[in-house]
Amino acid sequence: MSVRKIFGLFCTIFLTVNFIKAGDNMNNILTSKEANIVNIAKYTAQGDMTALNAALNNGLDSGLTVNETKEILTQLYAYCGFPRSLNALNCLMNVVNERQARGIKDEQGALPSTRIETPSIVTGTENQTRLCGAPVSGALFDFAPAIDEYLKAHLFGDIFSRDNLDWKTRELATIAALAAMTGVESQLNSHIAIGKHNGLTDNQIAAILAIAAENTYGIPTISSFPTGSENSAYAQYFSGKSYLAPMTKDSSLGVPIANVTFAPGCRNNWHSHTGGQILIAVGGVGYYQERGKKAIRMQPGDIVEIPADVEHWHGAAPDSWFSHLAIECNPSTNKNTWLEPVSDADYNSAVK
Repeated sequence: MSVRKIFGLFCTIFLTVNFIKAGDNMNNILTSKEANIVNIAKYTAQGDMTALNAALNNGLDSGLTVNETKEILTQLYAYCGFPRSLNALNCLMNVVNERQARGIKDEQGALPSTRIETPSIVTGTENQTRLCGAPVSGALFDFAPAIDEYLKAHLFGDIFSRDNLDWKTRELATIAALAAMTGVESQLNSHIAIGKHNGLTDNQIAAILAIAAENTYGIPTISSFPTGSENSAYAQYFSGKSYLAPMTKDSSLGVPIANVTFAPGCRNNWHSHTGGQILIAVGGVGYYQERGKKAIRMQPGDIVEIPADVEHWHGAAPDSWFSHLAIECNPSTNKNTWLEPVSDADYNSAVK
């Protein structure tokens, strides 16, 4: 899915997010409990334990039982890996213990009933067919039959047979987790179809995608790197809103790295660095321009090496958020010289 299409999706579902945030209880929009499941799945998939801690507390407050939450986090290992599932379960354990220490008695909820003795591969094949509405096959499964067996026997047989979480809720969590990750558009589209087949409405799907696309600051998640907080310390040198997330802590290593995120149309002033700088694009679409030269369009994976004392600017495309890692070279002697803003006319000419 292209950045332009993703950004268009954000715009399309923006009103849906506002309805949810305003506490709208219209039919076909997520309940508070469901919205919290989306956040729990999203932050688990992203590995953001700080945000997950808050989401778990909110989820338990909204009526999620401890066992329902365990079930969600356990299932997610199949979609975002054992490490993040285990970290999330550890986070839940700590949250439950902290709440108990504060006198909060969370409902434990039901455990799965006794497992059916039918072989997992048989049960899983039946469950997968019911979930999808038709038998699932394809060239990939012919090429790698082991993965087909594991999906059917373990994921759809062992996990989806656990009946303390219904399939609609499982798909809600799965869609949220996949929507929060990059490079899994095919799987996301498949599970959107499965979710609809199991009772999720178009409005609910839009709401899930909208919440999953936001981070703590309501900004689309366009990379695996944190957005950080609003870049208020350097706001005077930016046209538009930007966010800054320092990535390194040990200054003795001599390689300061920060993730800088630009809102659409945002760019910094003309400036230079006495020690140079390296930019690595990690999300969205942006531009880099040196004084007197043509602007360079930047997309994830693009790298720009900026020589010392070269005047330049960088920022987002008019219709896309943009994030890049900024690596400060020669930090012991490197100083920034901030110059005039990039005018609208110069910016529009550079990015057309």
